[in-house]
Formats: sequence, C-alpha cells, structure tokens
Amino acid sequence: MKLDIRGKNIEVTDALKDYTTKRLSKLEKYFDDVKEAQVALSVDSEGHKVEVTIPLNGMILRGEESTDNMYSSIDLVEEKLEKQINKYRTKLYRKTRGAGFRKNMKEEIEKELKSKGAHTASAEAFNIVRTKRFALKPMDEEEAIMQMNLLGHNFFVFFNAKTDEVNVVYKRKDCNYGLIEPHFD
Repeated sequence: MKLDIRGKNIEVTDALKDYTTKRLSKLEKYFDDVKEAQVALSVDSEGHKVEVTIPLNGMILRGEESTDNMYSSIDLVEEKLEKQINKYRTKLYRKTRGAGFRKNMKEEIEKELKSKGAHTASAEAFNIVRTKRFALKPMDEEEAIMQMNLLGHNFFVFFNAKTDEVNVVYKRKDCNYGLIEPHFD
C-alpha cells in the first residue's frame, strides 16, 4: 500500500514516514485492493494529530487521533482502524452465523464499510458551504449505523431496504441511536 503522507506545521522526516508505513501496513491483511492511503500529520495548539483515509473501491475507512506525541498518535490511529475493522467483521460474522464468512471476509468487510458523503450546512447566515451528491445504497438500520460510526459522523442518510424510503440514523446525546422516517402528508 502506497502512503501519501503530508505534514502541516511539521516536517515529515524519513523516520516518521518509515514508522507510519510500518504501522499502517498492518491493515493490508484485511484488504486485497488497497493501493493508496492518505495520511495527514499536523501539529497545532491541541497536539500532534494524525488523520488516515483509506479508499477501498468506492468505500472509505477513516480514523484520526491526537496526542502530545506524533508517534503515539500514529500508534493510536492504527489501533483504532484495526478495532473498527474487527468490530464490523464480528458483526458480519454474527449476521451470517459464520456460513462461508471466512472465505469471503475481505469482500464482506469492504461491502460493510461502503459509504458516501452527506450534506454540510453552516449555521451562520445559512450559507451552504459544501454540497455532496451520492447514490443511496439500500441497507438496513444496523448497517447504516455501522457506516455512520465508521465515518465518525453523527448522522447518516440511507435508503431503507425494508421500507423502500430514504431514512436518517443519528447518534443521540444519551449514546443511543435515533431513526428519522420522513413521510409526506
């Protein structure tokens, strides 16, 4: 896997590149087609931040961590991404009850992680600063929640396969999830 490592307010040394490559190459065992990943290293008043984005055939695996040490941030983001993959692999295993799961594990994980963007609006003067268009993939509520958590978002728009309608799942302040089922009167 080729890493596109960029730095903001930090010089990306060979040692830093080598360490990042070594840590993130551990994720390759889960996927066959990973050609490139984007890694953003930055230093600001909040600490040393690492953001990793791995595109997987139209899918996105993303993680970020910030500590007071860049190497610690790299370690934590790699562990976080691996935990995400294992979490969804376990859910998929339970969902399929293990039937043929190991054979198609990489393919199933990639399918489970598939997602596209969402709309972003600014509250100040109601200026829309970014618009995203994406195809809605039919899925159930559980899969939509997994997609939302994987992306680190607070909500996720999806086409509900059970109701054939567009729905939104969202993370509530009490750490539970909500489902919005719009209808026209």
